[in-house]
Amino acid sequence: MDIRERGFVYVDKTARIHQLITGSGKPFFLSRPRRFGKSLLCSTLGAIFEGRRELFGEIAGRPALAIDSLNWEWKKHPVIRLDLNAGTYSNGVNELLSVLYAELRREAAKSGVTLENTDVKSQFKYLLEMVVRNTGEKAVVIIDEYDKPLMDTLNEPSIHDRIRKELKGFYGVLKSYDAYLRLVFLTGVTKFSRVSVFSDLNHLDDITLNPRYADICGWTQNELEQNFGPEINEVLEETGRNREEYMENLRRFYNGYQFSKKPLTVYNPFGLLQHFNGDGDFSPYWYETATPTFLVELVVKQKINLAMLGELSVRDEDFRKYDSENMNAVPLLYQTGYLTITGYDEELQTYKLNFPNDEVSASFAASLLKQYTQSKNEVAGNLNTKLAEALLKGCLEDAMNVLRSFLAVIPYDIIRETENYYQTAVHLIFTMLGFNCRTELRLAAGRIDALVETKRFVYCFEFKLDKSADEALAQIDTKDYLLPWNGSGKKLFKVGVGFNHEKRNIGEWKYEVVDTISYILL
Repeated sequence: MDIRERGFVYVDKTARIHQLITGSGKPFFLSRPRRFGKSLLCSTLGAIFEGRRELFGEIAGRPALAIDSLNWEWKKHPVIRLDLNAGTYSNGVNELLSVLYAELRREAAKSGVTLENTDVKSQFKYLLEMVVRNTGEKAVVIIDEYDKPLMDTLNEPSIHDRIRKELKGFYGVLKSYDAYLRLVFLTGVTKFSRVSVFSDLNHLDDITLNPRYADICGWTQNELEQNFGPEINEVLEETGRNREEYMENLRRFYNGYQFSKKPLTVYNPFGLLQHFNGDGDFSPYWYETATPTFLVELVVKQKINLAMLGELSVRDEDFRKYDSENMNAVPLLYQTGYLTITGYDEELQTYKLNFPNDEVSASFAASLLKQYTQSKNEVAGNLNTKLAEALLKGCLEDAMNVLRSFLAVIPYDIIRETENYYQTAVHLIFTMLGFNCRTELRLAAGRIDALVETKRFVYCFEFKLDKSADEALAQIDTKDYLLPWNGSGKKLFKVGVGFNHEKRNIGEWKYEVVDTISYILL
């Protein structure tokens, strides 16, 4: 209401909402990462079912929204909206009950209903009965961030299990009182499990991966350009940036989220808005609102090779294996927005996952390295600028010396003792610095271990464990790894690196630029 009445920019999603609420379904579930507009979607749904058509027509100098001209009855229904985002659930079940009681009392007061001093399930049932009886219309129930109590207690199993059981009974009311309901809409971060919280709600329509609603939250490229032209122009005028390069940087930093098999990506709304408010600075606004400490620890514990994310595949059912005692980090990373879908294999029925954009990849890599280096974070932090400057200037000898110092502060036992350990560590370091680092890059002749590309340089790395740098360089030459970059106008580096198992660091390395070969023994 505030957005429309005060004339703010509103990206119109009401055509998608109309498609949803005019179908045959009644109970819906939508999973999206935090800060993606789930709460605004819930507010819009509530206003539609409250019959507030005046909010959807021309208002405050803004054009009417799509639903205003579509076939919709605008009948007023009692709307019960519960928001579980406010509690601090690590305090236990009593905090959950306190939040539920407060939410029910507020919604009851809106409808002039007085709740008796009973348990939350009984109050919920009574509220549904009374609002339907008083209005003569079926109720609409909207529950925002249904899983916040569960997400907050993932690393506290005993509290988590008690909260899960309490929520299971509470949400079960929606099944038993189906006859009282016109629509049920639940949002959250994690997808439901039929053997967990929603075992009684096996009729829920999960639209999380439905291609029809892939852009119901988040902004497409067209929506960005159609709605934020003045903001884009203002940044360009104030910074003097080139439009084409600026739009590409916007896409690489904030776009890339894909929520279905359909190859449609969307921007993170929160990140974009903060970018415009921040005078066009490219900062990790979304990531900084909640550093995923638990997820980082889970990735380290499960020894997931983030350098090989492009090779990871998951099935649809993997997203629903919700088990706090045996949590799989990969689907959870997708659900929370740190990974996204990048492809779908129809034959195998599997989703490919990877980082959505530069904001998330660089920030997550930094968090992971921070976890790896632990007490040596200050040492690692001082190396960042030196390594970035060396690579941007083409000073490979300086870069390799800094890289060796970086590897020296990472505990070796965090990843299996293989060549892959070093490849992963190097990938994380380059990614953290915001470089375009591609690992295991497939070419016709083979796979490049790591390729880092800047505006002026291309660095092709081949890694060998307990073997010579000459062998690594020979593989780059034999397989002509840098052939695709010939004629690019960039200076090409072939870098052979021999890691020393006993030293747990770089042993010998050599590089070649055109016909000049240099080597250094460390």
